[in-house]
Amino acid sequence: MPQLEQHRIRNRLLGALQPEDYARLAPALERIPLPLRETVVGANQPIDYAYFPEEGFISFVADTQSGRIEIGLVGREGLVGMSLVLGSERSPYVGTVQAPGEALRIPAAALRDALDASRELRGVLGRYVQAYIVQIGQTVYANAELTIEGRLARWILMVQDRLEQGELPLTHEFLSMMLGVRRPGVTTAVHMLEGTGMIRAKRGRITVLDREKLRDLAGDAYGFAEAEYERLLAET
Repeated sequence: MPQLEQHRIRNRLLGALQPEDYARLAPALERIPLPLRETVVGANQPIDYAYFPEEGFISFVADTQSGRIEIGLVGREGLVGMSLVLGSERSPYVGTVQAPGEALRIPAAALRDALDASRELRGVLGRYVQAYIVQIGQTVYANAELTIEGRLARWILMVQDRLEQGELPLTHEFLSMMLGVRRPGVTTAVHMLEGTGMIRAKRGRITVLDREKLRDLAGDAYGFAEAEYERLLAET
């Protein structure tokens, strides 16, 4: 099978690698579909593969006594299987496809070998892990300080960043799980965002109408992690 050429890769993290580091990974990369709701990382299970999403996104979800809540999400900007970069083979969180697409998959052993062979590769992927930790920190801040409407605005912005389209496949049931609130609260928040002209919601899909209003509502909870990602990626 011919190797995937780096300039054709849509994953930003792979695209930012030095050619010699990309060449270390390329022979083991395999393009695969990401079906909706598929679990790619199981909680406390051995991580067999790392994934570089090219389209769609994956949510990491924590199981709590009150239900499931999202702690972070990864699209084509990043990597699923970050524990491998840190020298661990397991994660306490479940990684599930929440918007279908495709990814480049690499066996865990091949990624570890490449990391051992290149300090520069470890540095690039390590900086991404740092950016993801900042995202989690901002999620904690949002959950503590924002209204449900503000949290919803932030989440819609993050999803739009990764899907790069104005219409997003988001049902109220899904939003309830992602935001960790009851469905009636999500319904009320969606109606508020609709009433102020920020979005249009219809049949399990949300259309972004006014991104700037969404940013104003999300406040400081959105933008900081995104800027940190761009800063760290620029260091490659």
